[in-house]
Amino acid sequence: MKQIFTSLLFTCLVYGQFGNVKVVFDNDLLKAYEQQNVLPLKLDIANFIQSTRWDEEYSDLKIPLHIQFIFEGVAQKGAQETYMAQVLFSNGTDQRFFDKSFQFPYGQGGSLYFDLVLFDPLASFLAFYTNLILAGEMDTYEPFGGTRVYEISREIALRGIASEYSRGWADRARLVNDMSTNYGLRKAKYSYFYAMDLFKDGEMDDAVKEFGNMIKGLDEVYDRFSKEHYTTLFIRTHAKNLAKVLQLLGQKNMLKDMVELDPDNMELYQAAID
Repeated sequence: MKQIFTSLLFTCLVYGQFGNVKVVFDNDLLKAYEQQNVLPLKLDIANFIQSTRWDEEYSDLKIPLHIQFIFEGVAQKGAQETYMAQVLFSNGTDQRFFDKSFQFPYGQGGSLYFDLVLFDPLASFLAFYTNLILAGEMDTYEPFGGTRVYEISREIALRGIASEYSRGWADRARLVNDMSTNYGLRKAKYSYFYAMDLFKDGEMDDAVKEFGNMIKGLDEVYDRFSKEHYTTLFIRTHAKNLAKVLQLLGQKNMLKDMVELDPDNMELYQAAID
């Protein structure tokens, strides 16, 4: 038995794209027996995400993941109890998604399993956002590296729209379309992380070039949108490190560009310029 457990744990650690998965339930609006009913789900969700091999190529990312369920109530749908909740997904830094309208049937005894063809209200919902965050992470390793994983999230959303639990899935389909076609942000993310690696390796000229590409990507975003939420979140998360490195590189013009692109952190960039 110990050997089997060790083997399963080793598989999870080697192949899981996600490291620490923290699941939090805000269930004050549920009745006592309903709170007790969903209690095992915390561990089930964490185990499901950590043990599933979401991608064959990117197998050792160890992405931290925070999931918060805010339960709103329970409705009877046929013979099943359907739980309604708002759910937050975050990697703790520059990716954060808040779903305002999620419903799923739940009864103890079942196990979570993801199959792209067979839609399951809860497992498919978790897989949708898990793949969305994974795609965003993969974009930082190679240009548009997350494209195939965005397509998985899109396929899940389309199956959700056609299911009997279709609530919220049209919005999720729009979300994955917005994220996957925000090419400026996707370029900027890759160039930022690549530039930071080049800077750490002492390749300053190449780092400056990539920071220039990052700014071009951000310009591309703001040519389409006056202020795009997920781009703003990305910049806000990395503004401090970005300002520091551009200052060390002596890139005053780039810092001035960032003042225009990220006015919320104007004082930070201006201090680096001064």
